[in-house]
Amino acid sequence: MSDLTVSGPAELPAGGLVVPKLSADERVMRGGMWVATVALAAALVLPLGFLLWRSFQDRDGNFVGLDNFAAYVTTPALLSSVWNSVWTASVTALVVVPLAFGYAYALTRSCIPARPLFRSIALLPVLAPSLLPALALIYLCGNQGILTPLFGRSIYGPVGIVVAQIFYTFPHAMLILTVALSTADARLYEAAEVLGASRGRIMHTVTLPGARFGLVSAAVVVFTLVITDFGIPKVIGGDFNVLATDVYKQVVGLQNFNMGAVVGMVLLLPAIGAFLLETWARRQQSGSLSGRAVPYVPRPRAMRDRIALGLVLVVSFLLILIVGIAIWGSLIRFWPYNLTLTLRNYEFSRFDFAGWGSLLVSLQMAGMAALIGTVMVFIVAYLMERGPKGWWLTPVLRFVVGLPLAVPGLVLGLAYILFFNEPWNPLGFIYGTLAILVLNSIVHFYTVCHLTATTAIRQLDPEFEAASASLKVPVWRTFLSVTVPMCLPAILDIAVYVFVNAMTTVSAVIFLYGPDTKPASVAVVSMDEAGQASAAAAMAVMILCVTSSAKLVQVAAGGLVDRTTQAWRRR
Repeated sequence: MSDLTVSGPAELPAGGLVVPKLSADERVMRGGMWVATVALAAALVLPLGFLLWRSFQDRDGNFVGLDNFAAYVTTPALLSSVWNSVWTASVTALVVVPLAFGYAYALTRSCIPARPLFRSIALLPVLAPSLLPALALIYLCGNQGILTPLFGRSIYGPVGIVVAQIFYTFPHAMLILTVALSTADARLYEAAEVLGASRGRIMHTVTLPGARFGLVSAAVVVFTLVITDFGIPKVIGGDFNVLATDVYKQVVGLQNFNMGAVVGMVLLLPAIGAFLLETWARRQQSGSLSGRAVPYVPRPRAMRDRIALGLVLVVSFLLILIVGIAIWGSLIRFWPYNLTLTLRNYEFSRFDFAGWGSLLVSLQMAGMAALIGTVMVFIVAYLMERGPKGWWLTPVLRFVVGLPLAVPGLVLGLAYILFFNEPWNPLGFIYGTLAILVLNSIVHFYTVCHLTATTAIRQLDPEFEAASASLKVPVWRTFLSVTVPMCLPAILDIAVYVFVNAMTTVSAVIFLYGPDTKPASVAVVSMDEAGQASAAAAMAVMILCVTSSAKLVQVAAGGLVDRTTQAWRRR
């Protein structure tokens, strides 16, 4: 509750100090926060701490201090991976952010037709595994690609990584910049026009300064996504090493878990730095619009609207082209020698021992993660927002729930394989099972879901809980009868977010699957490694079909939820 009051008489112990007696609601909520803290510590803090400890040990478990880090720094091949990761991520951000800004500007500041359609097309990469654009580019510009003779060389290496990452990260930057550009104050533009400012001057003095924190946030998110992604450099990177593939090679190829831990800690550093910078930018953005602001509504302007429409048409065509090439590649018989169409590539048992079972595993994993994760996230967010204020555990729990946003999936997966595989760990029985994949997915995507739940709960007046307390209604009944129905749209968003990301993630689960729990995204990597590019594309397309279906179900369910539980939002 927002301001839980002390109920019941004070007790006077022998020492003479007055100790307030906690109400039943306070005991329930404090107990819930303790359970959440212990659970998140076991699922996140302890694995990361164990990963850090392993980086100071040798293969025999002896403490060697900084020797592993010294070996890393003095190994040219490993050290060059840091530079490769940084510069490819920087180039991708320099391309994506202006492109996404132009696309978001067209959606929010112009009068082009079919804006909802163009927004939906821009979100296509979110629904596909990161390997899909890499596979499509291999068909277009690989060693025997359709366009390779035109360019005179294949796209394997840093060029392929950057181009594929542009496709993969574009919607993330576009969404951030759309929000930033949607919060404009129309009074600033009216004042600039009255003073006779030109369109270019208004852009440089009003629009860009107003969106500067959104630009910073978008650049940070793109940089972090690229530097921590494993799928794209694994498929199209060739001999070009980056940090993410180094972790994979050290753990899977060389079975050197201690050096893998070192590379994981190195990979964690830029992610944490980017996270801190993005947090600062988000806080600055949240205070940039006053309560008296007037929403900006664009007016038709022929030249601007034609340019904006041309931009979104070109970008949308390229996004659809990448997806279309991947679908076409999944239907050809044998690339590049036999291009006749066939469905044999969807007979996955011919290419991978798991067959269609991989897709079933992903469905089970994503479904359980969405169900369990949504319930857990929303309850913990409610406890933190409506629980007792000023309690020392609240800021501790707030720090822990924000931590996953700064932890790359590959690092979290490596921490899990080291922590849960230890003989002394009582939770080791979940290693190699579906349970560890579900737990990893929940923790990996926890922070964004928590922020969504917190935003929804803060929109509700705390007086609901105050009134319930005065009427002696238990807090859990208020939660189930009032809070949950009013926040159902946000709960649905959280569930679909977890489901889609669990279906498409590669880096977070690449170390954790067992013989009977191989996810579809990992099967894509395995089939590509075996030279079965068409079968890999087919599995990626199936993942896209599942996630697209989930979004369609969300749209339908969202309409039903809006009609049945959200009438209070409409006047």
